[in-house]
Amino acid sequence: MRAVRIHQLTGPKALQVDEVPAPSPDESEVRIEVRAAGVNFPDVLLSYGKYQFKPEPPFVPGGEVAGVVSAVGAAARGVKVGDRVVATMINGAFAEAVVVNALAAVKLPDAVSFELGAATTLTYATTYHALVDRARLQPKETLLVLGAAGGVGVSAIQLGKALGARVIAAASTPEKVEFCRAQGADEGICYGTEDLKERVKALTNGDGANVIYDPIGGRFSEPALRAIAWEGRHLVVGFAAGDIPKMPLNLLLLKGCQVLGVFWGQFAMREVEKNRANIGQVFQWVAEGKLKPHIDEVLPFARAREALERLEQREVHGKLVLVP
Repeated sequence: MRAVRIHQLTGPKALQVDEVPAPSPDESEVRIEVRAAGVNFPDVLLSYGKYQFKPEPPFVPGGEVAGVVSAVGAAARGVKVGDRVVATMINGAFAEAVVVNALAAVKLPDAVSFELGAATTLTYATTYHALVDRARLQPKETLLVLGAAGGVGVSAIQLGKALGARVIAAASTPEKVEFCRAQGADEGICYGTEDLKERVKALTNGDGANVIYDPIGGRFSEPALRAIAWEGRHLVVGFAAGDIPKMPLNLLLLKGCQVLGVFWGQFAMREVEKNRANIGQVFQWVAEGKLKPHIDEVLPFARAREALERLEQREVHGKLVLVP
């Protein structure tokens, strides 16, 4: 089969399409014939060897797929050959076939395309876990989303609205802010030209944001935390800006607030059934049209390097999807 592989930990430029042996499932696994694979920021980090998990090159990146089950291990349960499914993994998705534990495969509603399935699973499952399980976001609370034009940012806007919150989207350019409004954000902040803390305060009558969704870190985390509401919750989702910020702990005391880590991958492994239920809820809302994941572009495997480079340069609105 064909697979996109990273041969050196030097970034997206080290990606190439290779012929590799097709995988076979063991007793507890299923093989999925890949129809579409989502592209995510961890794929960029993997290409540099900077992710939490560091496979030895050459390896296949990619953390989410949508496709059709083509083989089932003797002890695998829950899906059968021919089922349309989505699944997530640490890496391996940028290939014509992938094997996963049967518990990682979740049935994809017939009303949802493979491309849409691959653009939804990782980002919306992460955000659902963040907003519902970790922050316990309530209707009418104010949600501030940083990096709001990216894949997880768009999912936070849409899920925030679905959960009844008022959403403030923060992005780096006026054009991205307008894109966020089109995704459902109530208000927008361009932190490339505006003072993030002061704008949040102004938009909340001085009260601050109840929940902060932070997938970027760097220099934006602290001003966001300074604009948090009393007993607010700051969700640490990732560090797309590169730097891991050091937060002044006195702010937590003064605001009576919490900083909460969101490690969805560990949650998915530790609480399998709850995660499956979360993903099921997300896809029910997608099928109903309550959530509308945004696909920037669908690209062939041959353009995987371009996809990761565009993601690294923050040129993507929503998600990129690769197809064999």
